[in-house]
Amino acid sequence: MQLLYETCLCIWLLSYYEPAIEYLATSRILPLLIEVVKGSTKEKVVRVVVLIFRNLIHKETFGTQMVNLGLPQIVQSLKAQAWSDEDLLEALNQLEEGLKDNIKKLSSFDKYKQEVILGHLDWSPMHKDPLFWRENITHFEENDFQILRVLITILDTSNDPRALAVACFDLSQFIMYHPAGRVIVTDLKAKERVMKLMNHENAEATKNALLCIQRLFLGAKYASFLQV
Repeated sequence: MQLLYETCLCIWLLSYYEPAIEYLATSRILPLLIEVVKGSTKEKVVRVVVLIFRNLIHKETFGTQMVNLGLPQIVQSLKAQAWSDEDLLEALNQLEEGLKDNIKKLSSFDKYKQEVILGHLDWSPMHKDPLFWRENITHFEENDFQILRVLITILDTSNDPRALAVACFDLSQFIMYHPAGRVIVTDLKAKERVMKLMNHENAEATKNALLCIQRLFLGAKYASFLQV
């Protein structure tokens, strides 16, 4: 643990040195530091890693990387713990603000993608915004329909009824707005997962699962007539 702390301390010192920052930007340092802060219970280790993040948040592309690696969620979890170090608490607050600034700079699809990847789905405005779906529908094809696959995984793994409801709704939106939406969602074997949710104890999840199945069976031609 002491060796880990001293190693992170060296990286913290380097985060004040511009040539070192340029090098760190090309390395795989962020994912490793995130694993450290997620797995460590030692306050001094967590503090020095958070201080590194705070120093790097506005440098190079670190801010975007931190958002994409799920650091906002981790910061929320860390803030909920009982730390005695005031410097750590202050650094967490500063890091949280820096992450919010970076999220604001992301495009609407970047924000949506981040929400899906973290699995924290909620009824943010973009989900029911027709303009969002019309403008971004082709982005769902990226990385072999990565976002659709994550949505389907959420149906299998999430215990949050709101996340399940929103995931079903988003799949139904994809069916409605993508020319081949019905075929793609069927090929990804989403139908079975959605049908299981039609008997869910939560009414919101059940309602949106039903909507998704209706749109899946009807296809895009008639899907627009169905409303939640």
